[in-house]
Amino acid sequence: MTLVSTAALLDAQRAVLAFNVIQLEHGEAILRGAELAGRGVILQVSENAARYHGGLAPIGLASLELAREAGTATAVHLDHAEDETLVDEAVRLGFTSVMFDAATLPDEENRERTAVVARAAQAQGVWVEAELGAIGGKGGAHTPGVRTDPGEAAAFVAGTGVDGLAVAVGSSHAMTSRSATLDFGLIRELASAVPVPLVLHGSSGVSDEDLVRAVDAGMRKINISTHINGVYTRAVRERLDADPSLVDPRKYLGPARDAVAAEVARLLTLVA
Repeated sequence: MTLVSTAALLDAQRAVLAFNVIQLEHGEAILRGAELAGRGVILQVSENAARYHGGLAPIGLASLELAREAGTATAVHLDHAEDETLVDEAVRLGFTSVMFDAATLPDEENRERTAVVARAAQAQGVWVEAELGAIGGKGGAHTPGVRTDPGEAAAFVAGTGVDGLAVAVGSSHAMTSRSATLDFGLIRELASAVPVPLVLHGSSGVSDEDLVRAVDAGMRKINISTHINGVYTRAVRERLDADPSLVDPRKYLGPARDAVAAEVARLLTLVA
């Protein structure tokens, strides 16, 4: 297997998990977990991660190369890009999909700019995700309690031509407890009303049981970041606590990578 289009991966699986890559070890761990589970997966690089690395190319090209060498079908996605120039760069680098996030803008401007981005990216064979209803946890439009209206969602997709839609159904970004309460009835309504795959953001706050229920209700792409970062960080902390004299980062990042790989494999198996 190798780098595949996001569209093909979504066509091949009932649901696809997308995990965020912050360091090289994240990407290696995610792909090792996917290979253990025998499932396709999406590597995501966010605008924030690109900023952390001083640009998209270093972590983006590394993710693409990991995907090309992977033992399972892998797509590479740009997550939560608010800058069209970053979307353009991701397309040039070879990303298989992008999310243009203009949800904090006035509704008409969100629709207009998203439509322009969608046309340009799709012309290069790149799958495009966008957001209408906001996901909690980021401030501004990302306000807890917001829910996506099915009629508005269907109109947004028709007007912009996007390939996937992130919807607000009760999850929040950056949750460190898995205590979100999802509206499964709304997910089913959205799945019936919207003709493109639905995307669940903030899935780190969703329990195992509710992840399964969300997929059963119609969610197709499930984004997870904070949860695996917690697994990664706890493993590093445990290793350093056990041996405070360690100075070689391979001695503590390696166990963290292994812990994330095991959790990724478990989550992929959960929603298979």
